[in-house]
Amino acid sequence: MSQLGRLIACLDLAGCPNRCRHCWLGVSPNGRLDPDDLRYLAASFRPHVAELEVVSWYREPDYRDDYQQLWQLERELSSFKTPHFELVSVWRTVRDEAYAPWLFALGVRRAQLTLFGGRDTTDRYYRRSGAYDELLQAVDILLRHNIAPRLQIFVNRENLAEMPDVVALIDELGLERRCAEIGQTFDAFVHQGSCDGENAKLYSLRVTPDDIQCLPPRLVGYTLRYTGKAEIMDVFGQTESALCATLAREPGPGRSTDGPADGSVVFYVDGNWDVYPTYTQPAPFWRLGNLKRDGASTVIDRYLHHASQAQHAWLTVPLRELVARHGDPCSPRLFTQDDYVLYLLNRYCLAMAGEL
Repeated sequence: MSQLGRLIACLDLAGCPNRCRHCWLGVSPNGRLDPDDLRYLAASFRPHVAELEVVSWYREPDYRDDYQQLWQLERELSSFKTPHFELVSVWRTVRDEAYAPWLFALGVRRAQLTLFGGRDTTDRYYRRSGAYDELLQAVDILLRHNIAPRLQIFVNRENLAEMPDVVALIDELGLERRCAEIGQTFDAFVHQGSCDGENAKLYSLRVTPDDIQCLPPRLVGYTLRYTGKAEIMDVFGQTESALCATLAREPGPGRSTDGPADGSVVFYVDGNWDVYPTYTQPAPFWRLGNLKRDGASTVIDRYLHHASQAQHAWLTVPLRELVARHGDPCSPRLFTQDDYVLYLLNRYCLAMAGEL
């Protein structure tokens, strides 16, 4: 019987109100599951793990009206429970007066909100009209309940010119002062995300070293303070051309057989009960199986033996082959090396499936 040490199993119980253009999880229909399905998830995996945590979401947290009851159920079904994640629901914050006080009671003191520039750009990237205005409402609500907003700002060549507007918004909302008044430091950071899921469609818009020079110094300063990096290029990585040159000299594949350093594994389970590891987008070539049809033991066995198409390729295809097939040695676009390897691997698998 296949066994794991520590597993966090996340079920897409309700889905998400947004279809964000940057989302590495891609877009998929909202689930129509219920608390009994969460119980089934826990019962399926529990015999095969030493420690188990079950979570009722992996896109929008607290999206269902019974979010408080689901939180309690998660705790009952889990042998360990991490604190409430700081990625909170803007959608619920502005619609439910009880939500922010509940978050505070759980110990949440910072909440991460995502911004893409001004109103029109932010609404377009969320693919939901009114998202920008709701985000501003959420900032006020959270601060009134002594929770400091942290801004995650996605940047690419399309919205780079709007970054000074973000700085102006921070000043207009008085975020540094208001966070200090509740005993917190205002945090913000800018990045472009990994190039998978929906964000892979924005490959042509990824920033370059010249673009980075156009970032407002305030945003650079916030980002370095939050990430602990010495230089902004340490956040954005290297050019694709430099990575191609480096990886082309690598004789081996992108991944060894080593598992997670702390022994923990995270699975995403979608509304159809298909299971994916959380390295990157939940694409068919990463699929480990279907929990209902195949069972937890088979899913875990496939994970441990690298049986999905993408896992097998990651373990066996030399990096220099991935670069030769799908890299652009003349591209100035920026990637971290880990993100770039996964970008190449996903492209390789798409090509093998005839989708490129």
